[in-house]
Amino acid sequence: MPQPEFLPIQWKSTYLSLLDQRALPGKKEFLEIQTMDETIVAIREMAVRGAPAIAITGIFGLTLGAKKKKGNVVAGEVESLIKQMFESRPTAVNLSFALREAKKRSEGKTDWESIQKIWESYALEMMVEDLNANRKLGENGANLFPKDQNEIHIITHCNTGALATAGHGTALGVIRSLRDQGKKVIVYADETRPFLQGSRLTAFEMMEEGIECYIITDGMSGWLMNQRKIDAVLVGCDRVAANGDTANKIGTYNLAIVAFEHNVPFYVCATKDSFDLNLKTGDEIPIEMRKESEVTQFDFLKTSDGNYLLPEGKTAPFGARALNPSFDITKAKFIKNFITELGCFVPTEISTRLKNV
Repeated sequence: MPQPEFLPIQWKSTYLSLLDQRALPGKKEFLEIQTMDETIVAIREMAVRGAPAIAITGIFGLTLGAKKKKGNVVAGEVESLIKQMFESRPTAVNLSFALREAKKRSEGKTDWESIQKIWESYALEMMVEDLNANRKLGENGANLFPKDQNEIHIITHCNTGALATAGHGTALGVIRSLRDQGKKVIVYADETRPFLQGSRLTAFEMMEEGIECYIITDGMSGWLMNQRKIDAVLVGCDRVAANGDTANKIGTYNLAIVAFEHNVPFYVCATKDSFDLNLKTGDEIPIEMRKESEVTQFDFLKTSDGNYLLPEGKTAPFGARALNPSFDITKAKFIKNFITELGCFVPTEISTRLKNV
């Protein structure tokens, strides 16, 4: 388990302490978030990222917003706060589910002090539930691998560990659970362009815990599956439609196709809050488009004195255009199993397994 100072989200009663993931792996730097507006910026600018972590942070942000309010609630104020928070990162369904529940819990309350306490309690509850769910998910996923197999080779994409959750992680949670069973796990972490969550964050977490890890570029997976025995691909997700189509960090779809071609099991690791049964297929999942500069320059690669490691941080010609969708949709047919805290199941079982949850 990560050490306390490694947890990305820490509630300090009067403010929220967030591990600034933009600064990793260079340094562990915590942001002291005092307001809801600061929370929204932290989410939008990816100081905190990962669907579960975003949801928890969002509710703490609402709590900070309520703390700034005084007296009785004016009609429309609660809805306004919730709408502002939702717009910070619209693709991850965990945030919309959490905001819906926060609104439900505040109904009938007429003063901001009561609402603030309700939202604070809910956010703390979410942290405990997410950590417990991740541990159970990790255990369920580890049990998919043969008991007598002592060495396991896994490819990951993006970051799905303690940094993206309340702790332990989803896909990396499975890896931690395999390690705790005494297995030797070798991780191949897709660098995950353009924001490099794999090389900056997944590799960082694996090194912190002494798990063998090799960074690969996003285009190396085919070569790797040809050259070495890969036992599985493990990824997280931001939203799953009722038919099993899954939104995850851009590049996941490509990896799923390559895994399918090489007969490598492709597993999506997700807690129940990532499933959106209101959406029939992945075509209905909104895809966030981010700024072009994340592709054309490395804004986060600077020296300690603020100078760019590359001229003006550019990795493309001046004036070059770029597309930057943050997510893509992996079709259900490429997914062997969903690994959840409720068990492991194939895409066609989603509705029956989650209908009454």
